[in-house]
Amino acid sequence: MAKTVVTTWFGVHLVDGTRVVRSVLAPLDPGELSARVRERRTGQLTAEETTLLGERGREEWTTRDRRLVPYGIRLDPRAVAEVDPRAVGVDPELGRTLLLSEGDSALKEAWDPSIHIQEAVRAAGDLDRMQNLLGERLGSWVSRDRPDVDPGDHSRAARAVLEGDTAGPLAPTDVGLVQARRRLAELYRSAGDVRIALAAAVEGTSPRRTPNLCALLGPELAARLIAQAGGLERLARLPSSTVQVLGAERAFFEHLRGRAPPPRHGLLFTHPALQSAPRRERGKLARALAGKVAIAARLDHAGRPVDPALSRAFDVRRSELKARRGKPPARGRSSGPRLPLDRATEHR
Repeated sequence: MAKTVVTTWFGVHLVDGTRVVRSVLAPLDPGELSARVRERRTGQLTAEETTLLGERGREEWTTRDRRLVPYGIRLDPRAVAEVDPRAVGVDPELGRTLLLSEGDSALKEAWDPSIHIQEAVRAAGDLDRMQNLLGERLGSWVSRDRPDVDPGDHSRAARAVLEGDTAGPLAPTDVGLVQARRRLAELYRSAGDVRIALAAAVEGTSPRRTPNLCALLGPELAARLIAQAGGLERLARLPSSTVQVLGAERAFFEHLRGRAPPPRHGLLFTHPALQSAPRRERGKLARALAGKVAIAARLDHAGRPVDPALSRAFDVRRSELKARRGKPPARGRSSGPRLPLDRATEHR
């Protein structure tokens, strides 16, 4: 039976059956142990593995570690894979400390600073919904005793309450109700102030973190796209076809169920170039913009400076589409008369 090479966090061992024949222990210093973990993670040999492999001679050894295969060790998935640290005089508690330290380091390395921008964007969205609900309730309440106030004009309803313009014959006479309505108006206005502060913070922070995306989309849309993707790192990995429909997930799943046509754009529709374009051009513009956004996200993730060529390339494509307006579409010999586009097939 061939002997097995087993690598552990505290060294490398040669095992014959259940007996440890030879052990080359790593220094039990936390920094040295962490260095060994990083070396194994990147596919390198540790100093202890190099020492043991140098003693092999012509004897056949097996292993479950694919890193050792290029060095003449036969891969055997059924080989022994564990060695008890107490069998070689090592305290197992040291392994627990190493595991916690490595986990902490991995979390710090994986930390994405754009998470703060994501949370700010989501908080702004929550405030928009909350302020709209508060405004609807406040407008409905104020219009009961002020028929001249439009229930849909939430700002005017709040101003009427806060400035005392609701003191009329139909106004509530109970002091508690008057104070409660005033508190509701204050809450509505406070939500608006916080929403403005969040937008200003995102607008000031995004260009420093994502200069290429902000140059292409503007700070607010860039931040919303990052939040929708789940972070800058994930956005940088997405293909342009996915970037194009980010924010249109509901329409996409309706299309998968056969209930709707495929979406042409999601959040990118809020870009001024798409909103001002004719409907028949929006899909092409969204596709062109998504391609530039995918490149910009990768540049920002790599920490590169602003590349003005991205905006210029998108402007060129936009000009090409604008120049084709009014021209009849190219047709093949076998194509029949062009049928009008059914409104149901248009993208939302």
